[in-house]
Amino acid sequence: MSALPSTNADGETRATAKKPATIHDVAALSGVAASTVSRALSTPGRVNFRTRARIEAAATELKYVPNAQAKALSSGQTKAVAVLVADITNPFYFDIIRGTQLQLKAAGYTQFLVDTEESKEVEVNTIEQMMQMADGVILTAPRLNDEALVLAATKMPLVTINREVPGIPSVLLDTPTATNQALDHLISLGHSHIAYLGGPGSSSSNIRRWEALSTAAQERGVQMDRLGPFAPRTYSGDAAADALVYSGATAGIAFNDLMAIGMLQRLAARGVRVPEDISLVGCDDIFGADFCSPPLTTVTAPVEQAGRVAVTMLLSRINPGVGTLPRSQSVLPTHLTIRGSTGPAPLRP
Repeated sequence: MSALPSTNADGETRATAKKPATIHDVAALSGVAASTVSRALSTPGRVNFRTRARIEAAATELKYVPNAQAKALSSGQTKAVAVLVADITNPFYFDIIRGTQLQLKAAGYTQFLVDTEESKEVEVNTIEQMMQMADGVILTAPRLNDEALVLAATKMPLVTINREVPGIPSVLLDTPTATNQALDHLISLGHSHIAYLGGPGSSSSNIRRWEALSTAAQERGVQMDRLGPFAPRTYSGDAAADALVYSGATAGIAFNDLMAIGMLQRLAARGVRVPEDISLVGCDDIFGADFCSPPLTTVTAPVEQAGRVAVTMLLSRINPGVGTLPRSQSVLPTHLTIRGSTGPAPLRP
């Protein structure tokens, strides 16, 4: 007497059960290329909303499980790490991305790169998605508040760059020390009225720099104005430059190089000479800072190293007991690079 064929959870017999759907099946049903399906499911931000929705509906209908998720189900790891940057067009992040990419590749991991567009909502949504697709997340200059970051860290391994939150591993670039060097540099040139052109109010780096500068200025007996906030983009340089001129300060320290470069352009258009009339300092030493007219005095930081260190710290939590012992924080030194945008304070009647 022959045994009845066994059935699976969906009521199909083993003999008639369908093979698992492939990425090509999803592509055919949704009417797109397989590469588009891969992008939609791995880095959703790179695919427009309507196409992504169509692909996700097809994947659900076919009960498609991406390879990364299949590995996660079987081994507990995807061998992928998500790197979230606030603005992928900002050259500051180029070296961070390069550092994380090289360090992850050396460890046998894939990098998912996401531009969060300086949006808290995008950060939250991406972290939720990456819980199924990545083993951990590196957040560069996150805009989420401390409570949201702590909650996210309870759900998956997480490391921040340029953001200090108790209980979360972090890599910090010690830019406050170098901005104080910039202040001393300007004072040595005879400047006694200096302005700080601030960045986003939600930026931890912006807060740390202003606190350091305001304290140091008070200790040194010079006037320090806080102007802004301004967007950390070149286009904000117009408003920042006008505010600097109106303030009467003879020197300015900008939140980042992009803003400072925009300021140089605006000051030139107004006929304000740099550094003869106003001195200017940037921050980050991005590619192109030394090509400006005049070349930009700026804060230089080991940005690529920050990306590498962040990966090392994250992998030590993904794979505890393997390799180096987990560190809770790493602070990397910075320094002032002096170029042609700073000079002696102008003589005032």
